[in-house]
Amino acid sequence: MTTFNITLPTSIPFSDRLASLRATLSDKMAKRKVFQTTLNELQSLSNRDLADLGLSRSALRGIAFEAAYGK
Repeated sequence: MTTFNITLPTSIPFSDRLASLRATLSDKMAKRKVFQTTLNELQSLSNRDLADLGLSRSALRGIAFEAAYGK
């Protein structure tokens, strides 16, 4: 007669899942704030200032996204 044992992983406690969710949300909110702040600051520049920096208005969202989330 052959027998075998199955070891199932213990479930992750609710408090750990909640802490993980809170950390994830906090990280996403912080990145979103960096994105929005960067975008607002870039949009407040005049066309001449943007030209001096070598930027166009169409590139501002991409620059802000890269600043917040990386490439």
